Amino acid sequence: MQITRFKNRRDAGRRLADALLKEPRQDDTMVLALPRGGVPVAAEIARALGVGLDVMVVRKLGHPLQPELAIGAVAAGGVRVVNPDFEGTIPAPTIAEITAREMTEVERRSRLYRGKSPLDLRQRAVILVDDGLATGATMLAAIRTVRAAGARDVTVAVPVGDAGVCARLAAEADRVVCLLKPASLMAIGYWYDDFDQLTDLDVCTTLDAARSADGTSAGAVP
Repeated sequence: MQITRFKNRRDAGRRLADALLKEPRQDDTMVLALPRGGVPVAAEIARALGVGLDVMVVRKLGHPLQPELAIGAVAAGGVRVVNPDFEGTIPAPTIAEITAREMTEVERRSRLYRGKSPLDLRQRAVILVDDGLATGATMLAAIRTVRAAGARDVTVAVPVGDAGVCARLAAEADRVVCLLKPASLMAIGYWYDDFDQLTDLDVCTTLDAARSADGTSAGAVP
């Protein structure tokens, strides 16, 4: 049956899991969610695949005059990507200021969601999950972060995304699994019946439940 939209993020995660189960299975796989929206999607995937769940904290760098417009992204570990289209139009000190502010939030969320346990990705197969791809900036930062951390194989898995962005990310990841690539993306939330904003408590509750189910603690390698 052709997918045209999703009931909610968990429904999207279950549908993505079905698609990922058709991919070749790899040993030592971990699912990493991009919080907040990617967490309930990723939880369903980790459960279906029987693998560990954790988070890769990333933050969009918003345009100084239009914060919802991503000019780049930063990720835990200090990786930063900036869209070349904006590098000459926004003063470098302004980009540095935005970066510093968002890195503070990355660090806060990393402590809250993961604690102090290091995330060991050396020679792991990683599945990076979000609830959708618009500009792809945050996912690109996540890909480069897990590559730098030693991941041997990287899959991007999203329910819905811009076709051009998926193609660009496919050049950085080993594969991109995207169920729905509409001709006009509009907003990610348009493709969900229920797209409520999630809180830190929602994220922590979902992560705690997943870690209790597979017997791991924050950041531990199963």
